Amino acid sequence: MDIDFLILCRLAGAEITLKEDAVEREGGCACGAMRYRLTAPPLIVNACHCRDCQRLTGGAFAVNIWIERRFVEADHARLRSVMLAAGSGKPHEVFSCPDCGTALWSKYHAVPGDTVLLRSGTLDHPEEVEPDAHIFTRSKRPWFALPAGIPAFETMYKIAEVWPEESRARLRRNIAGET
Repeated sequence: MDIDFLILCRLAGAEITLKEDAVEREGGCACGAMRYRLTAPPLIVNACHCRDCQRLTGGAFAVNIWIERRFVEADHARLRSVMLAAGSGKPHEVFSCPDCGTALWSKYHAVPGDTVLLRSGTLDHPEEVEPDAHIFTRSKRPWFALPAGIPAFETMYKIAEVWPEESRARLRRNIAGET
């Protein structure tokens, strides 16, 4: 919504409530059988250019929303999971719809805490999410030009050097098992 529209609504006496950074987002699989709701903002959003993400998505990169699993409301028990080896050799679990096979999110078991990397393309409005960083650009497609103004890293960055303090604090609480 633009500011002129909000001013006109206010003058007309209409009540408009806006969330600052729309926290609740919804999404799901291609067939509609699996739906989810995000109830917190992402810790960070990464555009990952690693070979695993390229292979799993069939695209040049994946835009992953890194978020605590407890903030992903879904029927977690219904999801199908497949355990793969990440490029590092460590376990990488992919969760998908058992009916259509759409990959919804991943859990990298080398990462501490109970977090997932949710595929932003499965959101109802994926255009609302933009990457905070591009990672594993050493394997990016040569025809893809990295956007100016967004940090880019040949491999994975150090969280302490990139994430905002609030996200780092949330991750620390998640690792400690706090709510």
